[in-house]
Amino acid sequence: MAVGILLVGGFGTRLMPLTKNTPKPMLTVAGLPVTEHQLAMAKAAGITTVVLATSYLSEVFIPYFGDGSKWGMKLLYAVEKEPLGTGGAIGNAAKLLTGDESIVVFNGDVLSSHNLKQQIQEHEENNADVTLHLTAVEDARAYGCVPTDSDGRVTAFLEKMDNPITNTINAGCYVFKSSIVNSIPKDTVVSVERQTFPELVARHGRVFGFIDDSYWLDIGTPKALLKGSVDLVSGVAKALALTPELIASHSPQRLIMKGAQVDPTARIDGGSCISHGAHVQAGALIDGCIVEAGARIGQGAAIKNSFIAAGAHVQNFAQISSSFVTNSEIIHIPQ
Repeated sequence: MAVGILLVGGFGTRLMPLTKNTPKPMLTVAGLPVTEHQLAMAKAAGITTVVLATSYLSEVFIPYFGDGSKWGMKLLYAVEKEPLGTGGAIGNAAKLLTGDESIVVFNGDVLSSHNLKQQIQEHEENNADVTLHLTAVEDARAYGCVPTDSDGRVTAFLEKMDNPITNTINAGCYVFKSSIVNSIPKDTVVSVERQTFPELVARHGRVFGFIDDSYWLDIGTPKALLKGSVDLVSGVAKALALTPELIASHSPQRLIMKGAQVDPTARIDGGSCISHGAHVQAGALIDGCIVEAGARIGQGAAIKNSFIAAGAHVQNFAQISSSFVTNSEIIHIPQ
C-alpha cells in the first residue's frame, strides 16, 4: 500500500489577492477546498495515509481536516519553518512516514483525473526509483519537457525552449521508491525537478514516465482556478470528493451544496457552484462563478466569471464580471 505526501506549502503568489488570507490549497473549487479533491483522488487509488507538507498559513489546515478520520484517512502535518523547495519539503514530510512503501507526491497546484492507481502499479512493476506522471500539451514552450525512450524511461529533463523536442511535460505527480526520498538531504533547499530527477537520470537511475493524457490543469492563477471549478461541476474533470450527502442539486450547469439557499427565480449557470451557507436572492444571475460559504448575493445582481469570497455580500442589482469579491473590495481578474 502506497502512502502520500501532498505539497501544500506554496505562497500562492500568482493567485493573489485570493490567497491574502487563505492558503491556495484551501481555496474552494466545486464547493470544496482544492486539497479535499486531491485527497479524494489519493483515497480512490488506495492511499489512506497522507502527510500534508505545509508552510504558508499552515494553521488553516488542521481545523478543517483534523486527523483525516472523517474521510477514512490518516492525515499527518509537516510544517516548514522556511521554504525548502520541492525536494526539501518532501524530505521534511517523509520524516513522519515509516516503512518502505512507495511514496506518492502530489502537487498542490494541480487538478488531475489521471489513473493514479495504474501509475503506482507500473512504478512497482518496473522496480522504478521514480515514476512521473507526464501529460501531453499542444504547446510545450511554456514548460520544461520530459522525453522518454521506447521502454518509457525518462532520458532528460529539459528547460523551456522555443522548439521543444517533445510535447510531454512533467504533470507534477510522482511515485518514489522510499529509499530515494530518504536520500534527499534533510533541512536543505532542494528542487526535485532541477536536482534530484536530473541527477538520477545522469547516473542511470530507474526513472520512468507514466504518460496519461486525462484531464490535467495547473490551477495557479485566478482564471485557472475558476476553470478548474467549472470543469469539476460540468464533469469535464472527475469530482471524486463530491459525494451525494454534500449536494442539494447538481447538473453540468450548476452545483448547489446542501445548506445553500437559492431563490427559485435566480439563474445559476455556466458551471457555477454555490457553497454551503451561501444565499442567492431573487432574480440574481450567476454564470461561471465560485460562490464560497456564507456569501450573500443580492436581489437582481448579475455576476459572471468571478470568485465571491466566503462571507462576502454583493449588493442588490450589482453588475460584476471577472472579479474577486470580498466585503471590502472588488478586484478585477485579468483574462
